[in-house]
Amino acid sequence: MKKGWQTKTLGDICEMYQPKTISGKDMVEDGPYPVYGANGVIGRYNQFNHEEPQLLITCRGATCGSVNISAPRSWVTGNAMVVRPKSKSLEMRYLEYLFRGGIDISKAITGAAQPQITRTNLEPLEISFPESLDEQQRIVGLLDEAFEGLATAKANAEKNLQNARALFESHLQSVFTQRGLGWVETTLGEAYDVRDGTHDSPKYHATGYPLITSKNLKREGLSFDDVRLISDQDYTKINERSAVHKGDVLFAMIGTIGNPTLVEVEEPNFAIKNVALFKNPKGQSGAFLKHYLDSGMVISKMMKEAKGTTQKFVGLGYLRGFPINLPPLATQLKLVEELDELAEETQRLARLYERKCAALEALKKSLLHQAFTGAL
Repeated sequence: MKKGWQTKTLGDICEMYQPKTISGKDMVEDGPYPVYGANGVIGRYNQFNHEEPQLLITCRGATCGSVNISAPRSWVTGNAMVVRPKSKSLEMRYLEYLFRGGIDISKAITGAAQPQITRTNLEPLEISFPESLDEQQRIVGLLDEAFEGLATAKANAEKNLQNARALFESHLQSVFTQRGLGWVETTLGEAYDVRDGTHDSPKYHATGYPLITSKNLKREGLSFDDVRLISDQDYTKINERSAVHKGDVLFAMIGTIGNPTLVEVEEPNFAIKNVALFKNPKGQSGAFLKHYLDSGMVISKMMKEAKGTTQKFVGLGYLRGFPINLPPLATQLKLVEELDELAEETQRLARLYERKCAALEALKKSLLHQAFTGAL
């Protein structure tokens, strides 16, 4: 270890406790003090249970191990473990950064179905820190400056990604709102044979035919990950009215509405459940329909008009009556070529920006590793 550094357990250097919980009905809408749950402010209260900022560790659930700091004179409640230095020998912000990357918090998490962190599991974890408060503050200052720059770079990358997608969406909208020569105002039901898959729940088997549901419809195409298999008999029964062929378009109509997927395999050997099926007649382009159903104006209209409260859905009758402006086939094919080219460029930019964001996250981890091994 670097000279002037020491290693102690969290139990040696910090106190930890879970504060008294208050329920939502006890909170006051215009209370003078913020109430912090594990992941941030959740309300207001007319009392506070601590004067100074507190380090909060989410100790249960999906976000187990996430880190927050409360404001002074606030109340901490709920699914949070308060961790704070026992003495002035450890800077609070240094401790925050430790929990953000200098401690392997996974060692303190137990439970699979309901992950949780207990004080008993936190206390044995070892932390390394400079004995000098000035050195701790220097490291915090360097990390603050570096993380601020990384946050700006990541925000710019994400903004560029949004701009690229917005440009593609803008072009989609301009295509489908135009009224050119030969364009016809019609409905999806008049232009296509609109069906849906089974709504029953067939028995699943270790071998058999894939049963495609909305979870298998992805922006990048049809996915067979985690697909369930059905018997030959159920496959044949479902496909009596919902057989899928090359050039058809599948569309999620329950829960997640959208993710239109063009079927491009020569001989599809799967059945569908709770998925709309647009059979593509001669004289139309399935790829054109896929782009239309993928446009923001279509999805936003469908989401606005969807039925259901706990789970949104659009029915077969609704889809058949949904409006569409269709150009002649030659125009459809030309537009598809343009849209495919723009979509490919948008996806290339998306991959580029996503790699940049991943690289920035890796750099953050590298900086934290250097900070807590005395290399900064």
